[in-house]
Amino acid sequence: MDLASIAVSMLSMGGLGALFATGLVLANKKLYVEEDPRIGQVASLLPGANCGGCGLPGCANFAENLVGGNIEISGCPVCNDEARAEIATIMGLEAQKGEKIVARVLCQGGNYESAKKGEYLGIESCTAAHISGGGDKLCLYGCLGYGECVDSCPFDALHMSENGLPVVDEDTCTGCGNCEDACPRGVIGMHPVSHTLFVACKNEDSPKDSRQVCIKACVGCGLCVRGVEEGLMTMENNLARIDYHLYGTDCRELPTEKCSTNAIILLESVSKEKSVERAEMAEV
Repeated sequence: MDLASIAVSMLSMGGLGALFATGLVLANKKLYVEEDPRIGQVASLLPGANCGGCGLPGCANFAENLVGGNIEISGCPVCNDEARAEIATIMGLEAQKGEKIVARVLCQGGNYESAKKGEYLGIESCTAAHISGGGDKLCLYGCLGYGECVDSCPFDALHMSENGLPVVDEDTCTGCGNCEDACPRGVIGMHPVSHTLFVACKNEDSPKDSRQVCIKACVGCGLCVRGVEEGLMTMENNLARIDYHLYGTDCRELPTEKCSTNAIILLESVSKEKSVERAEMAEV
């Protein structure tokens, strides 16, 4: 190839490159959509964990939807009140203070309380054990104890106890719901911190069978239900259930002492608050 041909080729390719570059610059200017600066400001105040607790893929997507008016400020369960207040200022809205949501483990069937049916030699994950027959415990409703919920927590708010049950650090827990989604047995639920009375059991076996699989199981006797005002607690499928909408801040005697297996628990912090409330009422 002679020099003239090389020069023509170079000039042709250079001309085409310049033409395409000019076209891209013009298209960029013509089609450019300016991003609302509030999106970046909101995103900088979000936790950045991309936990998915808001139901969206990540914090950046949440910021876009919030600025776009598609979601409320309270949609992020991980944000604290201070961050919500700053975001509300950016958006020109009134800050919404929400009650802190935390994870509650509704099972007490650890290694010492649950009866075993044999040695489990499969993959040590809750999902695998659940699919392949339920692990080594006889209870088909309780915690499997392989820590899938702990692995799913992006905030290091759970750890496994020596008894093989997950323990929640409420100060660190953000209520994102990842652990709830990870549990194949549904023994973890998201609750406001004001919910402190729990039936810490999910077993729906008959009273006879539930006694045989776990010493802390609800046996469906109904004593707790009969011990409170009608509607506050109900029995469904051999399991006591609490209606939190009705129970509220009721100060009457709680039915924990009526449970023969201690399946109903009252958290200590609120137990003290209730005692103070009862004392104040007695003085009045």
